Amino acid sequence: MYPISTGITSFKKISPLFPIKCRALFFSKLIIPSDSSILAEKLVVSLERCDDVNSLKKLHACMLIQGLETDTFLGSKLVNTYASFGLLTESRSVFSRIINNDLSLWDSVIVGHHKAGQFDEVLRVYLDLRHRKIGIHGSAITFTLKSCIHLGIPEFGKSIHVDIIKFGLNTNRFVGSSLITFYSTYRAMTDACKVFDEITERDIVTYTSLITGYTQTNDHRAHEAFAIVHHMQTENLEPNRVTLLSLLQAASQLQLLNHGELIHAYAKRRGIGCDDEAFQTSLMDMYIKCGSPNKATIVFHTMRIKSTACWNVLIANHLKSSQPFEALNLFSLMAQKGHGFDLITLANGIISCANLGLLMVGKSIHGYIFRHKVHLDVVANTALVDMYSKCKNCTKARKIFDTIKDKDVISYNVMITGYLQNGQAHEAIETFHNMRRLGLTENEATILSIVSAFSDLNDIRHGKSIHGYVITHGFDSKTDIANQVMYLYVKCGYIDYGRQIFDGIRNKDLVSWTSMMMGYENLGHVYKVINLFQEMQKENELNPDSVTLTCLLQAFSQLGHLTKVKEIHCHVIRSSMENNIDITIMNSLLTTYSKCGMYKAANNLFHNMKKKCIVSWNTMISAKGMHGDCLESLALIQEMKKENIFPDDVTFMSALSSCSHGGFVEKGLDLFRVMKEEYGVVPKEEHYGCMVDLLGRAGQLSEAFEFLKCVPSSQSGSAVSALVAACRVHGNSEMGEGLGKWLLDFDPENSSSYGLVSNMFAENQKWDEVACVRTSVKQRGLKRANGFSLIEIDR
Repeated sequence: MYPISTGITSFKKISPLFPIKCRALFFSKLIIPSDSSILAEKLVVSLERCDDVNSLKKLHACMLIQGLETDTFLGSKLVNTYASFGLLTESRSVFSRIINNDLSLWDSVIVGHHKAGQFDEVLRVYLDLRHRKIGIHGSAITFTLKSCIHLGIPEFGKSIHVDIIKFGLNTNRFVGSSLITFYSTYRAMTDACKVFDEITERDIVTYTSLITGYTQTNDHRAHEAFAIVHHMQTENLEPNRVTLLSLLQAASQLQLLNHGELIHAYAKRRGIGCDDEAFQTSLMDMYIKCGSPNKATIVFHTMRIKSTACWNVLIANHLKSSQPFEALNLFSLMAQKGHGFDLITLANGIISCANLGLLMVGKSIHGYIFRHKVHLDVVANTALVDMYSKCKNCTKARKIFDTIKDKDVISYNVMITGYLQNGQAHEAIETFHNMRRLGLTENEATILSIVSAFSDLNDIRHGKSIHGYVITHGFDSKTDIANQVMYLYVKCGYIDYGRQIFDGIRNKDLVSWTSMMMGYENLGHVYKVINLFQEMQKENELNPDSVTLTCLLQAFSQLGHLTKVKEIHCHVIRSSMENNIDITIMNSLLTTYSKCGMYKAANNLFHNMKKKCIVSWNTMISAKGMHGDCLESLALIQEMKKENIFPDDVTFMSALSSCSHGGFVEKGLDLFRVMKEEYGVVPKEEHYGCMVDLLGRAGQLSEAFEFLKCVPSSQSGSAVSALVAACRVHGNSEMGEGLGKWLLDFDPENSSSYGLVSNMFAENQKWDEVACVRTSVKQRGLKRANGFSLIEIDR
């Protein structure tokens, strides 16, 4: 050690190389003691408090001046401090000066580099240590193994295992625990168990490492964690907080509620985790995943201090359970109690609004984010895009989407889905192309959305292209995607191609069978629908849902198979669908009974339904009108009013049609007025046509013609057709011929209009006009649809 005077002289000699500020720091702040150990201690404290690079370099200069650059402890602190600032060149330079065979120095440097996040440097130092053959310590192994995990280099970790065996450290419990963690990370539990077996004196940390390893594998072997803890207790080792946390995770994965409850009871008896936020949050998560959300709520309410993470777990649970209203209530309660929001909380609040379609509440959360200048991550921004898309504001969703800097495939999927939900298939496809240009790889959800977009557009040419892409990239083995491609072909009218894909699906689910059945039903191949359903029952143990049964009912309805309809009704009752209020299938039964002439059965079914929706009421109103029970049809509208169910345009259409067939002109006119004035329903072309038909059937042609004048020209096609038909029935050829010519000019592609006008001219023996009309039909290549009837005699 240099004398103090020599140190000052040396400082004067190097003063041209030293900043003036550093000299001032050295003389004013550094009190030079007579004992070098005291000086080293002061430098160590200064290094620990150092918060900028300039101060660090000044302290390094002081060490050089005092001749402390070779001090092992002080040098290791300097190496690690340089590493924490990312100055690896300086760190290596200092280390090369103090390097020796002191293993504690090497351990300190490795630990320092790991804490600084310099994992590559940890591996480099370890290799240098191995090359020098001076031995190895447990801490160096532990942090080098951790660095291998961070860098994703399992082979390097296995080579460290060789060193462990070479130095006889494989029986060391500290080293063994690190190796178990390493192998568990890569799901090599067989190797982890071998390491565990070689450890001679196992402690709670060793056992917990293996238990945690099994819970992190996320497979069926998580149950082995409970067998290990049982063995641990036979060696008089009791689980600690970390052990219980891992066991709770295992119970969550396996959905073992009874195991989770036992862990909870053990923790209560031992007083473990009573006020521990992480433990109680894990308890809540376990109860939720094991299907006992009420117990999770109880744990939540018993917590003295409720952190944001706990609120997030409970809110996320309600979202996963399809309870967005309850999730939003918790979000509001959290705000009322003054709890701070993190990004997860805000994202969950936005998702709740998206699922409920509450645009204004979603905007208020967005406003909060804007006012408090919260920097959103990709997840929260994507939630905003989803919320605006589901609330029918794709323009705003797109603006937010464009502001996301690091877009991922999930962000693109949400934007594409948003466009599809709003009927903008072209924009969805363009967004997909933009994603591909950025080099992002699509996933299954992306492919499903794009196939759906081409289905919406009936674009079979591009649909075939995406089908080829699905095959070449191996997506055709996915049942969901195969179902969507099949639906594309079926929807575009290529039923044979759809059947080929259907036959090629290995693991057909209910969607596969139902989609194919619906394709046949839409094209009128009703016998194939029935055959396919019978085949499904023979080959699979799939229980038909409401969609399948609805498709089957439509097929039986077209064929008039009343017996089969009754069988489906019996199946519905036996399978308790009726008790579960499956309104879709009940409405289908109503429609089928009505179309098949079983009015009493439809009426009884309607009045026995425990829950009715607007479709149920509309179906029954239409059924009563079809069977000439007009007054009862109108009475149902009044009953709807009592039940606080507001009629829609379909309701009034069915009721007006009943008035038309029953000849109730005044009631029909009054109903049309009520529709507009009391309920604010805007009349459509069908409503205008029905009103003209109502007046025309009653022979009030002049009134019908005056009404027609008030009809918007763009919606007058049905009304004109109805009046022409009425003129033909009542023999007013002058008005009928004039309207007929206008009708042909208004809708020249409608073959039924030509037939109506031609028959009217023929009845008045105007054969030249008939010939002209038929010539126009031939020139335009129009064809009339043939009528047919099906009658089944039940025996």
